[in-house]
Parts: sequence; structure tokens; C-alpha cells
Amino acid sequence: MAQFSTKDLSTLPVGRLGLIPLESCQSLGDKVNDWLVKWRKERNHREMDSFAFEGYQRDSFIVGVQTPRFGSGEGKCVITESVRGDDIYLMVDVCNYSLTYRISGFTNLMSPDDHFQDLKRVIGAIGGKARRVNVIMPYLYESRQSKRVGRESLDCATALQELTGMGVENIITFDAHDARVQNATPLHGFETVQPSYQFIKALLNHAEGLRIDNEHFMIISPDEGSMGRAIYLANILGVDMGMYYKRLDYSRIVNGRHPIAAYEFLGPKLEGKDMILIDDMISSGNTVIETAALLKKRGAGRIYICATFGLFTDGLEKFDEAYGQGLFDGLLTTNLVYQSPELLEKPYYINCDMSKYIALIIDTLNHDLSVSHLLNPVDRIKNCVKNYMKQYE
Repeated sequence: MAQFSTKDLSTLPVGRLGLIPLESCQSLGDKVNDWLVKWRKERNHREMDSFAFEGYQRDSFIVGVQTPRFGSGEGKCVITESVRGDDIYLMVDVCNYSLTYRISGFTNLMSPDDHFQDLKRVIGAIGGKARRVNVIMPYLYESRQSKRVGRESLDCATALQELTGMGVENIITFDAHDARVQNATPLHGFETVQPSYQFIKALLNHAEGLRIDNEHFMIISPDEGSMGRAIYLANILGVDMGMYYKRLDYSRIVNGRHPIAAYEFLGPKLEGKDMILIDDMISSGNTVIETAALLKKRGAGRIYICATFGLFTDGLEKFDEAYGQGLFDGLLTTNLVYQSPELLEKPYYINCDMSKYIALIIDTLNHDLSVSHLLNPVDRIKNCVKNYMKQYE
């Protein structure tokens, strides 16, 4: 953090920092707040007592909000303190299925739609009084419906336009399913952040004996959609990459889509190599497990599955079974979405904490500085690998 402290103080804050993690993102928001409090209490500046730095050092930057529900299921937001002139950062996890509310005597699980509506309620309660409103939405709402094919809704673009129409200036997300959706709001800030460095750092902290070179290591994409991520990481690490693509049976439609006829591999020989199998999300998990099984048949060494968002919509039983069969050696996902207690206890699971990274982005934006150096982790990844490989020299 020291390398950024002086730079952060070279400009005045946009406004007094305010952090509003919705209940869906409370755990991650608390960790982000702890980093911000720690860093700002350690800083010293000759202008710190001036009005421009009012509220710069506090015990907490979290703004109190409540999002109660009526018995009918309707909701509202109440902000319990003033946010006038503040630089507000809203955090929401639209995939948090652990929260419930009562409706006419029944218990209803909160869906992504419910979380998005609560986000809009908070923005509405702010009522234009804040100096700037920024939304940190790690999993971009409706990001899997980012393009239109035939007569169907274009939900992600519509949601982005709703937010900007309500006064949101910056939207920060992680590993967007298709970053081109930002074209729906061309006059507003949109950043999609890759957690590549956090994956590599967590993997090297937990795995022993890896040789990160072209003779012993590979990056694998489970489908054509993640090829860009695999190429990026392979280029940084200086190793080969491979890809599976799905050969579809276009003569049939099953459950609204063409079934997979076969998986075909494109890439160099991989016998004996350890590898990262990287994707943006794990939904049911069928694709990554099937890909891992195919890689093992080809003679792959250790396989580490990396995905930004671990949704696990069909539960963890299939991962337990696959791990027991030796199909993979580690599973890495981030805490950007809800993590069940069951997942955190799995022996194969490696958690990638993103709170420090988010706090650094917020701290930088609050001073109205460029975040380009934070979004490009090439040097950090190379240094991390270099330090790890020193043990084999």
C-alpha cells in the first residue's frame, strides 16, 4: 500500500467517502471498510485538518441503510444518516440466495431481481444529494443476457441504462460475461476488473512443487467464451494454452438449446503438465468437470479450476465426487459472490479474497485518480511467480 499513499494524497478527495454495502454484500463490505479505515488512519498530510479532508479519517465509512419489506413483499429503503456531498460507493451481490423475506405468511428467497430492486431503492433514497454515486456490482446483473438473439429481452443493457438514468456515474464489475455490454452506456464510467493476480497469488500460496514454465505448465479454456482469459494469462506466464470447444447437434433442441455432441480439444500436447482451467463462472459445474475428466484422459498432471464466480447452482456433490476421483486438485473462486459455509469447509477449496483490491480501487477513485495501473496486474503476477520459482533455483 505504501507505493500508493503519496500518490493518493496528490489530489483532493472528490467528497467525503461513503460506503454502502447492501445486506447481500455485507461480509465483503465490512472487509473493504476495514482496509480503508486502516490505510487512512496511517496517512499524514499537512492539509489533513483542512475542510477538504473533512471526514477523511473515521472509524467506519459505512453509511447506515435499511431495506425493510412490507407484508405484501413490497420494499423500501431508509438512509439513517446524511449523505449530502458524499462520494458514495454502493456494493451489491445479486447472486446471494441466502437472504429471505416474508410475503403473505410465506418465506421467499431473494432473487437477482430482488437485489437489483433494492439497489435502485438505495439510489432513490439518496435522491441526488450525494456528490457522486458509484456502483460496485461484482457479478453484473443479467450479464448472461447481454446480447439479443432473435425476439428476446436485452436485460443487462436495460439495467445499465436504468442505473445511469438514476444518476450513477461509475459502474465497477468483475470479469463481465461480455464486456461489450458497456456500449449501452457510452457516456458513463464502466470498468470490468479481472482477478488474475488474486488467482495466481492464492494458487502459489497453497500449491507446492509447481513449475511455471512452458515445459511443465499450461492454461486451459473450457470453451471458446473463456479463450480470451486463457490467452491473457498464458501470455503473462509465458506458457502454452489449449481450448475445448463444444460440437453441437444442430438437428435437435433439448431444453431450449442444441445438445452437445462432443468436446473437441485444440492445443499442443499436455501430457504430464500441471494446468489452470479458467472460466468466468461455475454455474452447475458440468462443463468444468467434464473438461477436467477429458484433460485427465489426455495425461494431464495437476488441474486447478479457477472461476471468478462460484455459483454452484446444482450443489457441491458432483465436485466432491470429481475430487474423490482425482479429476482436479484444487478449486479457486472469489468472495465476490456468496460463499456457503459448506463450500468454505471443502478440503479442495481455495478462497481468493478480493476485499483489499476493491478497497484500493475505491481509495483511488475517491481521489479522482486513474485506476489503469490497478487494472493491469502484469508486473504483480510476474513478481509473484518469480518469488515462487526462487525455491527451484
